Amino acid sequence: MHEGLPNFTMPDDDQVKAAADALRILADPTRLKLMWALLQGEENVACLADLTGARPTAVSQHLAKLRLAGLVTTRREGTFVYYVAADDRVKPLLEQVLALGD
Repeated sequence: MHEGLPNFTMPDDDQVKAAADALRILADPTRLKLMWALLQGEENVACLADLTGARPTAVSQHLAKLRLAGLVTTRREGTFVYYVAADDRVKPLLEQVLALGD
């Protein structure tokens, strides 16, 4: 049946699970805002709270989930923790889904 689709390949189960997990984590308005901000550069919780309009405690909880999903990394400087997107591969996806709201 699929012989008529040249170069057709199905992603493997691990790829599909990882993609679904990442999309599930990003399916929250605050997390989308956080990822967008972190794709622009490194920030701390206080700045991210200001940018997103969320309370710092809520931002910290969202960042913990993003970090566990491997979408965000941290750097400690003294008593401050700075967050940044783990890589920018998610940026085109965010650009496209955010454009749906236009």
